[in-house]
Amino acid sequence: MSITQQPRTGETLDVDRSDAAYRDWLKDAVRKVQADANRSADTHLLRFPLPEHWGIDLYLKDESTHPTGSLKHRLARSLFLYGLCNGWIRPDRPVIEASSGSTAVSEAYFAKLIGVPFVAVMPRTTSAEKIRLIEFHGGRCHFVDDPRGMYAESARLAAETGGHYMDQFTYAERATDWRGNNNIAESIFRQLELERYPEPAWIVATAGTGGTSATIARYVHYMQHDTRICVADPENSCFFEGWTTGDADVTCDCGSRIEGIGRPRMEPSFVPGAIDRMMKVPDAASVAAVRALEQAIGRKAGGSTGTGLWSALKIVAEMVAEGRQGSVVTLLCDPGDRYLDKYYSDAWLAQQGLDIAPYSAAIETLLATGVWPED
Repeated sequence: MSITQQPRTGETLDVDRSDAAYRDWLKDAVRKVQADANRSADTHLLRFPLPEHWGIDLYLKDESTHPTGSLKHRLARSLFLYGLCNGWIRPDRPVIEASSGSTAVSEAYFAKLIGVPFVAVMPRTTSAEKIRLIEFHGGRCHFVDDPRGMYAESARLAAETGGHYMDQFTYAERATDWRGNNNIAESIFRQLELERYPEPAWIVATAGTGGTSATIARYVHYMQHDTRICVADPENSCFFEGWTTGDADVTCDCGSRIEGIGRPRMEPSFVPGAIDRMMKVPDAASVAAVRALEQAIGRKAGGSTGTGLWSALKIVAEMVAEGRQGSVVTLLCDPGDRYLDKYYSDAWLAQQGLDIAPYSAAIETLLATGVWPED
């Protein structure tokens, strides 16, 4: 009987597409992904040193300690579980993702874990270390010249190969359980329970997909906390403009220099109404902030960490000026050793025309005096 036919009187239409071998594979794949979470300890909450008399504590949630070294490990795990449980990821068929790096590294890891091929569609400007890590985990890199073409090329490859286009930019906020279940927001609040200011005044996130800021903001509202959420946006990204104007169709013409964050369009996973504030951060300020972080705690971090840290420090300066005490939290998104040829290279800065000296001086002035220099 064709699917357009109607059942005759007394007849039942019954189509069974279940396959025992596939169901066995699916159960094993989900078990492996969940076991990865079960093996993983929570990530650390590091303190950035501030003068004690300010009465302000600044923390960085260190997501670089995940097995694949970045915040995106949480996202990749959620996306794989979402895709598997929806029946989208199938044995021997490739998973394809549009990613400038860290998400692709983490997704390559999970693809290898469950035994499916993985292809990352990315700009040619992606750092060499991220490319090496994707290939280390068994993934293949497919390059595009224009970052705006990543989406269409990923969809084309999925259609051509019969694979699944993961599409982190659409599904990031859907795949993550924002109500809890040890998500990043619940982890932050649990780790702050014994601190002197257990409910932070602000949490600062950055946006690539927008999924992390959506998860944190939704959790804060759901748990009825007074914490405010700020999203820091780099140059060559449209999130700030889209948020301030309310224009969901805003775009920009070139890709972000701060890998992993900043997008040429308003991504579906970015939830503007859930957040309280946005800051536009110059790329030179992001680099100055990660270099200041290394001086303060001896840790190198990626540029996206600098974007968030710069905004967090500006919020700290406002609190000092207003005589307010409390805590501020931002994210250490990934390690700096992936970017030694970029954010830690003076030659790269010169090539890009970035002068970090004024921004480094601003941070030094704040930490020495409690005063933020006039912009």
